[in-house]
Amino acid sequence: MNLLNPNKDTFTLRQTMQRSDFECYHYLNPVPPVVDFHEHEFYEVFFFLSGDVNYIIEGRTYQLRPGDILLTDNRDIHKPDIRPGKPYERFVIWIDPDFLARANTLGTDLTRCFTDASEKKYKRIRPDSGELTHLRGICEKMLRSRDDDAFGSGTLAHVYLIEFLVYLNRAYFATPESIRKDVTENEKVNEVVAYINDNLAEDLTLDRLAEACYVSKSHLGHQFKTYTGLTLYQFIIKKRVTVARNMIREGAPVMDACMQCGFNDYSNFLKAFKREFGRSPKEFSNRA
Repeated sequence: MNLLNPNKDTFTLRQTMQRSDFECYHYLNPVPPVVDFHEHEFYEVFFFLSGDVNYIIEGRTYQLRPGDILLTDNRDIHKPDIRPGKPYERFVIWIDPDFLARANTLGTDLTRCFTDASEKKYKRIRPDSGELTHLRGICEKMLRSRDDDAFGSGTLAHVYLIEFLVYLNRAYFATPESIRKDVTENEKVNEVVAYINDNLAEDLTLDRLAEACYVSKSHLGHQFKTYTGLTLYQFIIKKRVTVARNMIREGAPVMDACMQCGFNDYSNFLKAFKREFGRSPKEFSNRA
């Protein structure tokens, strides 16, 4: 928890992980924290326990119930909208993609729920009461092991994470389609977001997007901000630097990431990257 500013959410303050493979936290805020739109270089499991919260992910707003779980990957731009009046409580698990790749060699693709959620553009799991109790219990064991100095505690924490991911996938694929009614979305905005994600290297002007998605410029600009919480320009820049960061993390040369993500001018790329992540692409490349 941030001691200097207890109302500033850790999601916003940190976009990198301190532990090598994963981090697991339990948060309880009597006063809603201030959270900006953000993205991470890891997979995130957001396990909602209490509060009055809507969660915006890539233009879709999820009305959360206690027990809902949200899945975001390292491309998703997201933000919780937290209203006062109820304690805001949740588990948050951050998982390094490289760890998941190694874990998948055990014989099961533990990223299936994340990849399927991204393909279907629907990021929520609503476990039944039995699944919910089980998943919460695993989170609590994971936290106890993380904080324990006893022999093998670190190994146990990893074992509990693997167990959690197995049952998370089971809960995801058992979630009924009927829960989609608790989402606020706009078909045209979804179409524009998908077009941006698929065409980052292109000239994504308002004129180009309006023409490609068959919508008026004025209507597109207004509706996009209403549903995503960001202007078109803000969303495109965030998305471009996010994908560039992921490419650099995976070993791509900085200039390749710059050009393939639609930055035709390196100086503009450098400024946008440093503004978003607090360091230059070269520094990030050296760290990766």
